[in-house]
Amino acid sequence: MSHSTPVSPPQDLASRSVRAIWHPCTQMQRAMAVPPLAIVRGEGAWLFDDTGRRYFDTSSSWWVNLFGHADARINAALKEQLDTLPHVMLAGCTHAPAVELAERLSALTGGVLGHCFFASDGASAVEIALKMSFHHWRNRGRSTKREFVCLRQGYHGETLGALAVTDVAVFRDAYDPLLMRSHQVMSPDARQALPGESAADVALRAAAELQALLEERHEHIAALILEPLVQGATGMAMHDPAYLRAARALCDQYEVTLIADEIAVGCGRTGSFFAFEQAALPGQPPIWPDLVCLSKGISGGYLPLSLVLSRDSIYEAFLDDDVARGFLHSHSYTGNALACRAALAVLDRFEHDGVLQRNRAQAALLTAALAPLHTDARIEHFRQIGMIWAFDVREPFAGFRFAERFHLAGRERELLIRPIGRTVYLMPPYLLDEGLCAWLAGRVLATLDDVLNQRPDDADRLPEPPTA
Repeated sequence: MSHSTPVSPPQDLASRSVRAIWHPCTQMQRAMAVPPLAIVRGEGAWLFDDTGRRYFDTSSSWWVNLFGHADARINAALKEQLDTLPHVMLAGCTHAPAVELAERLSALTGGVLGHCFFASDGASAVEIALKMSFHHWRNRGRSTKREFVCLRQGYHGETLGALAVTDVAVFRDAYDPLLMRSHQVMSPDARQALPGESAADVALRAAAELQALLEERHEHIAALILEPLVQGATGMAMHDPAYLRAARALCDQYEVTLIADEIAVGCGRTGSFFAFEQAALPGQPPIWPDLVCLSKGISGGYLPLSLVLSRDSIYEAFLDDDVARGFLHSHSYTGNALACRAALAVLDRFEHDGVLQRNRAQAALLTAALAPLHTDARIEHFRQIGMIWAFDVREPFAGFRFAERFHLAGRERELLIRPIGRTVYLMPPYLLDEGLCAWLAGRVLATLDDVLNQRPDDADRLPEPPTA
C-alpha cells in the first residue's frame, strides 16, 4: 500500500512573505496580525495587489518613485542598457552612464560640486560623506577635527555611522552603545515657534545654538550634517531657508564641512532640484554645501543608487602618491551601469518635461484640495513645500496605534499611506492633475474621519510600530 505525502493547502503571497522575509521597519510579531500587501503590478501612481485591488502610492514607495511605476521612457532606457552593459566594476574601469551622470549632476551645481562618488543606498552615501570629511581634514594636517554635529530630530540612515548622527530614538537607542558620540543642536523645525515668532525666527534661534557650539569646539569638529528644508523621518519637520544660509556662513567661519543630506528632499521634492538651492536670496548668487548626499529619487524608483557630490577642495585633499591618503571606500555595485542609466533618464525628464514648473502647478491644486484641513480642529501644523504635504493629528484625537489604523483604513479607500506617528504626509509621484488631486484629497479626508471616529479596544493598546 502506497503512502502519499499530505499536501498542504497553498498559502497566499502575504503569508509566505511573513514566514520567509524579515521586513524592514517592521515589528514582525505585529506583521502576523497585519500582513503586508502582496503587490503584483505597478502602473503610473497605482499599485495592484494579488486580488486585483488598486492603491494610490501616496509615499512614492518610500519617496523614491518620481514619474510612476513602469514608466515607459525609463523602461526603454534600461532595456537598451541591459543589452549593452549591465555592470562593470568602477575600480580601474569606467563606463558612459556613470561619467555622463557625474558630469550632468555637477553641471546642475554650476560646477561647484565637481566630483561624484557612487554607492548603493542612502545610508552608504552618508557613511561616505562622514568619512570623506574626517579624512580630508586629516590629509590637510587637521587630525583633531573628528567630531560631527547633527540636528535634533534628524535622520540619516541606519548603518552605525549614519545612526551616530541620527536623533530618532526608535532607530537609534538599541544601538547607542555601539555608536560614536556626536553633538546635537536645536532643530530649526518651524513647529517650535514661540508666540510671535516666524519660521525664520526659529531658524535663527537654532542657528545661534549652532554658533555657540562651533565657537567652543570648532577645532575638533569635522562636519555638520543636515537635511535641507525638511527633516523627513521625524515627521516632515519643515524649516525656513534662513537656517541653511546661517549654517553655510558659520561653517565657513569656523572651517567645518557642511554636508547636505538630500536623499529624501533632492530631485525636485521641495520645488527645486536640490533643496539647498533655496538657501540663496533672490538676486543673490547660489550657495552650496561642501558635500551632497543623493539617493532615492535619483534613479526614479527603479534601482538602488546613491552618490556623494564633492567640492574640488575636498577631492584634491586626497591626491597624493601615498595610496593610504586616497579615499579607498568601495562597494561592489558602485556606479552600476543600469542604475546610472535610470538616473540619466530621470535627468532627461527634468530637462525636457519642465518637471519643476509642472510640479508647482500640481502642488497648488492639491494644496487647494486639502484646504479643509486648515480649519479642522482635530489637526495642527498643516504644512507644504514643493511636492510634500503633512499635518499632525492632535494628541487627544490620535489614540493608540494611530499610524497603523490610518494605514489600514487607507487601504479600504485605495490609498497606500503610512503615517509617521501622528503625522500624516503625502509625497506622491509627480503625476497629479486636477481630478486626481480632488480624488486624493477626498480620500485622505475621508480616511481621517474613519480613523478618528473609531474607538480602539483597550486590549489593543500596544506600543505603535515605527512607520515611515
